[in-house]
Amino acid sequence: MLLNTKSAYGLIAILLHWLSAFTVIGLFAVGFWMVDLTYYSEWYKTAPYWHKSIGLLLLLATFFRILWRLFTPKPESLTTHKSWEIKTSHFAHFALYLLLVIIMLSGYLISTADDRGIWVFDWIEIPSIGAIVDDQADVAGVIHQYAAYSLIGLAIVHAIGALKHHFIDKDSTLLRMIKTQQD
Repeated sequence: MLLNTKSAYGLIAILLHWLSAFTVIGLFAVGFWMVDLTYYSEWYKTAPYWHKSIGLLLLLATFFRILWRLFTPKPESLTTHKSWEIKTSHFAHFALYLLLVIIMLSGYLISTADDRGIWVFDWIEIPSIGAIVDDQADVAGVIHQYAAYSLIGLAIVHAIGALKHHFIDKDSTLLRMIKTQQD
């Protein structure tokens, strides 16, 4: 089943979720590692190139994911979910998407502050809009860093919530994002 229903996520939503999750974790790890690279490291230019390319592809996937979420049915909350869990979940999902967009746009602003575009795996160059604020790379860098820490923190809370539903509440919340179900 490719599409969402009122009771289950479809394969497209599930794949987009896990693609985003693993990509974010990978980009965070690489970003955390690469800020300490010296000019003489063999990864000094390669790591940022891959980080930017994958980040821009994730931005594209995130915009598609947001559109998918807006224009396809969202499975209804389980009847066992408490009102506060539903409200917290909605806020957390909104915050996750917002942080993703902030991180990727700030990354773009860091990389294009010198008026050079960003090559995505030598396939296409995303043009620069140039510097729009003073010290753009530094300002966007701080935003990028703290938004990334916030995203990882919120993703951990999100994962703990899913595990709580699975192991303590023993409901199908986690399973709905792992496998498609027939109505």
